[in-house]
Order: sequence, then structure tokens, then C-alpha cells
Amino acid sequence: MTTLSSLWTESADGQLGILMSALSGIAMALAVALAMTVYFRLSYRTWRDVVRHGLATLAATALFAFAAYDMRHAALAYLGLNPSKPAVEFEIRMPRAMLAAMTDSQIELHTDRNQTLALVDGVRDLSDGRALLRGAVALNHRTADRVLVVNLPGKGIFEFRLRLPSEPHRSVEFGPWHLADRIASPLADTVAPQDAYTIRYRVL
Repeated sequence: MTTLSSLWTESADGQLGILMSALSGIAMALAVALAMTVYFRLSYRTWRDVVRHGLATLAATALFAFAAYDMRHAALAYLGLNPSKPAVEFEIRMPRAMLAAMTDSQIELHTDRNQTLALVDGVRDLSDGRALLRGAVALNHRTADRVLVVNLPGKGIFEFRLRLPSEPHRSVEFGPWHLADRIASPLADTVAPQDAYTIRYRVL
């Protein structure tokens, strides 16, 4: 019941935001149209009038653009879309043997709204016997439910939950290292301890 209530509340708030943006845009358009109609009918056709008419047209265009932007922003927020599309750059440490062959591997960001394929930037060996896998993935939706899934065929599936808010702020430095939240391997005896699989990330 709590989940249904929260979903209903979010949906109602989103619809109200879109409705308010639409009404404000319509009211702004009517006010500008009325003012310009009165202005053009009462004004004289001199060069100063032409300048004033040009400025009035420019102001009206700016107001229309603002209203359209406001409605678009409200609609995208209601749909959960992220118009600025930030991205997460990540680094994953795991045993070197697990990353010996990256040809068939696949990394995806799973959310409650979609799945996005990540771009792999490369693998670098570390001095402690592990390897560092680097990559990035776009955040296309506003949601706090994000899990990075690393699928290494024949070796296992590794899940890392991204501890980020629905609208994360961009950061210059990487965050702290986090352990893998779930490891599923077809060969249990070949999987290293969970603390051998860690991730850190930042928002670009």
C-alpha cells in the first residue's frame, strides 16, 4: 500500500506540474498577444515605433521560448527523463584472471526504468594481482535505483549498486571504494572473496 500510495502521489505531483506549466504558458501567451495587439493599433509608424515594435517582438519571442522550456522541463521530470544526461565514470577492481578476456563481456546499467549499455575504456593491471576496469555509462533517467551489472561469460555476473540520488551532482573526484553487492558465478570454486571486487565512481 505504501508503494502504491507513493506512486500515486508522484504521478499526481507530476501531472500537476505539467498542468501548471501549461496554464502559465497559455496565460503568458494570451497576455503578450493582447498587449501587442493594443500596442500595434495605437502606435504611429515612425522609426522609433519600428524600434519599439522590434523590441516588443523580441520580448514576446523570449517569453514564448521560456514557456516552452518550462513545459518541456516539467514533462521530462514527470516522465523521469534526465534532459542534461549526466554520466557515471566508474573503475572496477577484480582479480586479473577474471578480466583476461574482455571480448564477450558486457556491462549494463540496470534501473527501474531502463537498461543502458556502458562503454568500456580499457583494462589496466595493478600491482596487487588485480586488474582495473574503466568505463562510463549515461544516466538517462531520474531514479535512485541503479545497479551496474558486469557480465563475464563463463566466469560470473557481478552487481554493483550505485549509491547516488535520483538527481546526482557532478563531482571531480572519485568516491570511496564499495564492495560488490552480489556475485553469481557458474563456478563457485573459482570466485575470489567478495572484497576482491570493488567499485568507485564519479558523476560527469
